[in-house]
Amino acid sequence: MGSAGRHMDITVGVLALQGAFNEHVQLLRVAAKILEAKDIVNRTWVFREIRTEAELNSCDALIIPGGESTAISLVAQRSGMMEPLRDFVKVQRKPTWGTCAGLILLAEAANQTKKGGQELIGGLDVRVNRNHFGRQIESFQADLELPFLQQADGDELKPFRAIFIRAPIVEKLLKHVVGPQTDEEKVDATVVAPSRPIDHQVAKKIHLKGVEIMGTLPGRAAAIKEDETKKLDAEAGDIIAVRQTNVFGTSFHPELTGDPRIHVWWLEQVVEAVEERKNP
Repeated sequence: MGSAGRHMDITVGVLALQGAFNEHVQLLRVAAKILEAKDIVNRTWVFREIRTEAELNSCDALIIPGGESTAISLVAQRSGMMEPLRDFVKVQRKPTWGTCAGLILLAEAANQTKKGGQELIGGLDVRVNRNHFGRQIESFQADLELPFLQQADGDELKPFRAIFIRAPIVEKLLKHVVGPQTDEEKVDATVVAPSRPIDHQVAKKIHLKGVEIMGTLPGRAAAIKEDETKKLDAEAGDIIAVRQTNVFGTSFHPELTGDPRIHVWWLEQVVEAVEERKNP
């Protein structure tokens, strides 16, 4: 990830329209210090709260935090941020991470949604169930085995204690299509993200891959009442973390745990993406 003695400035934004954006900023600072202790590259991290298009344009990467996805969407629309966000994620393909509500906004399709009630940014070829666990269980914690953290921990993979607050879940992996997910539009109470044109210069450097499953939730049935259990698409199961090239999404709230491991891992992915983009 770079050569010794070379300096690099990387700006990471956290969308600050609503939700737990400050918690992300604080944990990003902790993660950056951890990276500084082991990094041989002279690197400067800048973390910014993002509310305007100009601020977004200064970013190399972005986090869309947990909160209320409908509220974030409405504020983004009213403040003229929705189109710049779609351009950032789907055209420029810059590294983006969505947690909980952020995952919903980054999905290409979301159900349990009133038509016209919420717009999506898109970027992840998945369908999410917006409130999978229902109102009876608004929050819980679970120990997750996340293999992508193994390298950060060394030989021992420690469980990540995840916090779920009225969390969404990925219920279906979608095939990537050029244009909107029209088949998903036929599903009741489902909205889809609008398509965006391909930037061929970006496409030359960033090959869009399929969706990778990065984490699943064990023992879901034990965590909820039997009469509330819903069958999921067999293709997906209890998926709570996914990645598609530079776009990453988690159903849970790492920013509320105080555990910086996922933030450290994600910043490492950001470094790789920024270097790949800058190097011919």
